[in-house]
Amino acid sequence: MKVFSHLFIGMLCLFTNATLHAQEKHGLDLEHIYNPAADAAADLAAAQQKAAATKKHVLVQIGGNWCIWCKRFYKFTEEDSTLKSLLEKNFVVYHLNYSKENKNLPILQKLGYPQRFGFPVIVILDAKGNRLHTQDSGLLESADSYDQKKIATLLKQWGPDALNPAYYTNQ
Repeated sequence: MKVFSHLFIGMLCLFTNATLHAQEKHGLDLEHIYNPAADAAADLAAAQQKAAATKKHVLVQIGGNWCIWCKRFYKFTEEDSTLKSLLEKNFVVYHLNYSKENKNLPILQKLGYPQRFGFPVIVILDAKGNRLHTQDSGLLESADSYDQKKIATLLKQWGPDALNPAYYTNQ
């Protein structure tokens, strides 16, 4: 029994080390996406200023480091070159923490209580902080991951170009 126990612990250590190495290799820190100590109101104001200066919208991903689907969404969008490009071109991304340490309830109230959809939940703001869209990320899932086409469609339909009247004058 001791041999089995030591073998199991050894394999667990190898698996954990391999997982951490894979995360480091990709440069993704999946354990610290959200900052419970952040001043979310100040961070969102800064994101809005940056969005205004760069003619982008703000994409707020709400969740926590405790949330496996939040980590999956972050990893999925960071590792897919099409999605990453759409995000960088059209959005200032902010990860708003929701955890037992800091639920950021006053901000969530201002955003229309998006937590009702579960986590992660995506909120799109214009550069003035007006909420344009709230997305239940469960509708973007596919099996135990996310659907690239659904996320790309979301990013295209709610990017700043989608609201440009010039695109609709010749239709």
